[in-house]
Amino acid sequence: MASKKKAKLILKDGTIFMGESFGTPKSVSGEVVFATGMVGYPEALTDPSFRGQILVLTYPLVGSYGVPKKEFWESNKIQILGLIVCNYIDTPSHHASQKTLRNWLKEEGIPAIEIKDTRALTQKLRDEGVSLGKIVINDKDILFEDPNLRNLVAEVSSKEILEYGEIDKTGNRTIVLIDCGLKQNILRLLILRGLRVYLVPFDTDVTKLNFSFMAVVISNGPGDPRQVKTTIKNVKKMIAKKIPTLGICLGNQILTLAGGGTTYKLKFGHRSQNQPVVLSGSKKCYLTTQNHGFVVKKIPEDFKEWFYNANDNTNEGIIHKSLPFMSVQFHPESSPGPLDTDWVFDFFFKKAKSYHKKNNRKI
Repeated sequence: MASKKKAKLILKDGTIFMGESFGTPKSVSGEVVFATGMVGYPEALTDPSFRGQILVLTYPLVGSYGVPKKEFWESNKIQILGLIVCNYIDTPSHHASQKTLRNWLKEEGIPAIEIKDTRALTQKLRDEGVSLGKIVINDKDILFEDPNLRNLVAEVSSKEILEYGEIDKTGNRTIVLIDCGLKQNILRLLILRGLRVYLVPFDTDVTKLNFSFMAVVISNGPGDPRQVKTTIKNVKKMIAKKIPTLGICLGNQILTLAGGGTTYKLKFGHRSQNQPVVLSGSKKCYLTTQNHGFVVKKIPEDFKEWFYNANDNTNEGIIHKSLPFMSVQFHPESSPGPLDTDWVFDFFFKKAKSYHKKNNRKI
């Protein structure tokens, strides 16, 4: 095993956690957040919603099943700024493993450190809220930087329109997917449903596209939703033209802001595979995967709450009272266990098709 370099995590309030480096030996600065999943680190590390963040994994053993092929990742590279774990395992055992986590981190230039008390660190972030922080290796100090002041979506979004799925000349099976920092499994499940998908950059005005489509899906993504002003402005146009729209995670917040609602930042966010979400007006509770630091505060006029979080009662989705506009704060495409909320996609597409048929709308 390679020798480890001394490293430290320094929070904005001056708290220092000593550790040892096992990734790329460089110093970075961003927002320190934690995720409580027991598995899924390859998916988490490649999730664009973690852009600009130093991720603390609370499960005490990380690396034990290595890294799978890129086709199983949520994007084509590691998106986190840095990684904090309690114990790194350098001897993975899994039939799908292609390389060790250490080698992957070094290949992609990502720093990572082991600190022995991730429990104390996580408790601090829960009690006091997420914090700006920096990983400092070899005493190469750097300034604190707040990633939420940047338009992180612009950094992770596709730069061109991409096409997926079988050709659809009618437009009845065609959808537009606005890439705000897309998790690839959203795209996989849409293609699996036989849809023709046009993946477009975050700042695309879909009302000006020169092809027919049935509906629009707004993806997840990183950062403060209020930074994505162009997307919000374009979604307002979609609402005005009554184009069926489904938002996921950041897409929930963008639809809210476009409709006249408001958002705010949570104390420590929802980043786990076991967030309980209740369907409003029922006793149905779903197991969901989530990764977000911002949430809906004021629900827009003509919308109502669709889901809420059973832990803290925060909003988990909105739905229009009469038109096919809806969004969820969780990830219906993720499957931490049962396929609890996969039905959201089919519900939306059924509503979209019904709306077009009822109103004799030409697609």
